[in-house]
Amino acid sequence: MHPAYSVIFFTVSSGAGFGLLAIVAIGVVLGLWHPQQAGSAGPGISLFVGAALAVAGLLSSTFHLGHPERAWRALSQWRSSWLSREGVLAIAAFVPAGLLMLAWWFPVSFGVLLRPAALLTMVLMTGTIYCTAMIYASLTTIPRWNQPLVAPVYLLFALGSGAMLAALFAPAYSHMLIRMAGILLLLAWVCKWLYWRTIDTAKPVSTAESATGLGALGTLSTLDPPHTSANYVQKEMGYRIARKHAIKLRRLSMIFGLALPLLLLIAANMAGEIAKTLLITLATSLLICALLIERWLFFAEAEHVVTLFYGESSV
Repeated sequence: MHPAYSVIFFTVSSGAGFGLLAIVAIGVVLGLWHPQQAGSAGPGISLFVGAALAVAGLLSSTFHLGHPERAWRALSQWRSSWLSREGVLAIAAFVPAGLLMLAWWFPVSFGVLLRPAALLTMVLMTGTIYCTAMIYASLTTIPRWNQPLVAPVYLLFALGSGAMLAALFAPAYSHMLIRMAGILLLLAWVCKWLYWRTIDTAKPVSTAESATGLGALGTLSTLDPPHTSANYVQKEMGYRIARKHAIKLRRLSMIFGLALPLLLLIAANMAGEIAKTLLITLATSLLICALLIERWLFFAEAEHVVTLFYGESSV
């Protein structure tokens, strides 16, 4: 699949934003932080940062559309479309998130809304991330996406990057958030490694023989291309990345997204306030770079069954 930069930015930015909002909401529900505690400004600022990242990501996703002005029409197909469900949940999630912001910054007037708003924010934000993952995981025509590990990877990366950002913007709770981020990132990359292992060892689900029903005649090959020049389908669905380049990028993403951030987080947990902020900032920056690489690979390594029509032997 051709990696669209707007969609890559959308999944990384909105994932981090929704994850950050969910992390703050989870903390409120569990009683880990409260607006009347010392250092309470950090989670409050995190709510605004999370909302900004989520909105930026959602807006960038419309750049991939031929007619962005018609994007609102997708909301009507929520009964059958994961894309539509994502849009509906994303809009709905900002209602309790807004109430949570009010309750956090004005606890005297809106404090009664704190826990209910946090609970709804937590559920709807994680639900939105799940719908984003299922947009891809539900596509049986792309076997490398139609995997049970896709949704856990999206959820764990979103929550892990959200916890990293929360540690950056809420220094009063950084020790707790650093440990949380480390655990989530470790789980995320384990799932991602298992995903890569699964797609590397999976048998083809479709071949030129099975697609045409002519397998009884032997191995098939294309005599002439279906078109005299490349078309849109070939550009979007026929993008290929060399195996050796994919392996290098996988390793690079794990170094930037797991090994280095974990070392920096361990150092930050033992450092003074200024050094801690610098180390968490560096770890977060490396993680975002790694997620951009990981998400680019997610699209670049995908193979659509339509490529069988254009000369591929198996998918």
